[in-house]
Amino acid sequence: MPVQNFENLDTNTDVTTTRTLLHEVIPLTGTILSGAYVDGNIKNYTHGMFQSVYDYPYLSSSANHIFDITAGYDETSALSSSSSTQNAKKVNIYNQFSQVLLGYTGSTTDGVRKFENDLTLDGVGAMTECFFLSFSRLLVKDQIKKGSFSITLGTGSWGDPFGQGALAANSLRTLIDISSSATAGTTNTIGGDYGLLYVSDDSTLTGSRGAVQGVVFYQAGIVVLSGSAFEGTTEFYVPVTGTIHTAGQTLTSSAISGAADAIRHRVKDISFNNTTEINSKIYFCRVPHNKYNYSSNPTYTSGSKIRVKEVASDTPRAYLTTVGLYNSQNELLATAKVSEPLMKDPSNELILRVRLDY
Repeated sequence: MPVQNFENLDTNTDVTTTRTLLHEVIPLTGTILSGAYVDGNIKNYTHGMFQSVYDYPYLSSSANHIFDITAGYDETSALSSSSSTQNAKKVNIYNQFSQVLLGYTGSTTDGVRKFENDLTLDGVGAMTECFFLSFSRLLVKDQIKKGSFSITLGTGSWGDPFGQGALAANSLRTLIDISSSATAGTTNTIGGDYGLLYVSDDSTLTGSRGAVQGVVFYQAGIVVLSGSAFEGTTEFYVPVTGTIHTAGQTLTSSAISGAADAIRHRVKDISFNNTTEINSKIYFCRVPHNKYNYSSNPTYTSGSKIRVKEVASDTPRAYLTTVGLYNSQNELLATAKVSEPLMKDPSNELILRVRLDY
């Protein structure tokens, strides 16, 4: 019985590649940061370098890691002093994020690049005292979608960081990457693309922009908030001792865990779209009119007669159900099933589109 086993694929005309970007909205409310589960879903470590936030008590098997919080400053900052609590660790944290995300300046004097508020990497407008939010891959996937990030912070008193009534507008500060898009408004560095976080001047998040008080690294899933975002907040942190600290005093007098507690207490909500990149290779499997009209299945014939024929003069036909992809050694690598059997006879041709996602 004439059966054609293989059909060669032309890599120029029969194979192509595509890329699809899928997005989902990730809303994080302040309840998981300082709400009902705050005693169980916040994890501190003995090394004291950062603090982890989970969506449920972290000892629960259903808990998911959301992000890490830490703080640090550059050694050139006025806050850097041997008398500051965990000074060396805070300097090392700033330098680590700088090295990984921005790289080195090439200079033997200042070493690493500084986080900036102008995207030019020229050392001007450096943010030398920062809070770092490192989001987990569970949320970010492949990257944060450009132009979708926003974080609302409270700048009121420690007891009422978000304000009440008429004071609410003055106690809330929303930072958004309003100038960033897939084609503009970002800068590419060693750590990937990053955009600036502007203070939103209107409640709709679509209007004008204010000062730059942070940056977001899209592929890394890291947000860097400048300490200047809380400038003028006199009750930035009140530890259990009852001592009132400004943001600068928190960075110098409190441990990193205390700085993490302070920033957590002031996050009202965070929202962004993540991105899942699906790369696909598409094979156009062509079935010519003069091939694949018979089947090698033993049940195809009965008594040397083709079962699907009603009279001898009928044309032969077969039903295609599966496509196999083979390498050059005729080894089967992948199979694809059609949704329903496709009839094939000498009067028609078929093109089956097979997509492999990876």
